Amino acid sequence: MYNTITIQDIPVHYKVTGEGPHLLLLHGWGCDLEIFKPIQDHLSQRYTTYSIDFPGFGKTPDPPQPWSTEEYAALTEEFIQKLNLENPILLGHSFGGRVSIRLSAKHPIPKVILTGGAGLKPKRKLDYYIKVYSYKTVKNVLKLPGLRNYSEQILEKYRKKSGSSDYQKASGIMRQTLVKVVNEDLRYLLPSIKASTLLIWGENDTATPLSDAHVMEKEIPDAGLAVLKNAGHYGFLEKQAEFLIILDHFI
Repeated sequence: MYNTITIQDIPVHYKVTGEGPHLLLLHGWGCDLEIFKPIQDHLSQRYTTYSIDFPGFGKTPDPPQPWSTEEYAALTEEFIQKLNLENPILLGHSFGGRVSIRLSAKHPIPKVILTGGAGLKPKRKLDYYIKVYSYKTVKNVLKLPGLRNYSEQILEKYRKKSGSSDYQKASGIMRQTLVKVVNEDLRYLLPSIKASTLLIWGENDTATPLSDAHVMEKEIPDAGLAVLKNAGHYGFLEKQAEFLIILDHFI
């Protein structure tokens, strides 16, 4: 079921499915909540599963000014409070991983899953990330078996929001937000994460390389790493069956 809740004067679009303990899905840059459709469908068998469109993505309007992950985390925190999510498990992909790191470093989150999670300051230049998070990348991933049935629905939402050419057309707010986000280094927060943390990484991830996962595994007190062979930044879709087996075992 799709809904909207107003937080900080922003109508935040979200989806809730299933019954049981609470679990929150946080999408990556250039994506929206629909990227998690197969994951949310599966998790809804045992969990009340929420996914949101961050401000500037999907059906949620841009933030009022350029945001860092601190503002995104504050909005997510208020979302959790307003909807009375009790001890939610967090699952964050890429940019959603940054928000998950901030939340779990501050609050007693029971479990966290980071898949291709961003958070360490990248060594590459900004234009590289614009290309990596492009519409073309998502389009290729959604050609995989099992995703074709709803790929057009998902792709339609990405055509206007992601890719290097779309970056040039994007609002100044979102361009400046991307610059702020990519230049953040959240490594200092990792030791403060008390949650049991699972890192699920694509072996060939070029956006958030496997070396980042090894750093996180070392610096988060209670963390374990599972590597998806022959998978990239969207390993949770590329190796969906394997991803879900690992995820189910953890949660």
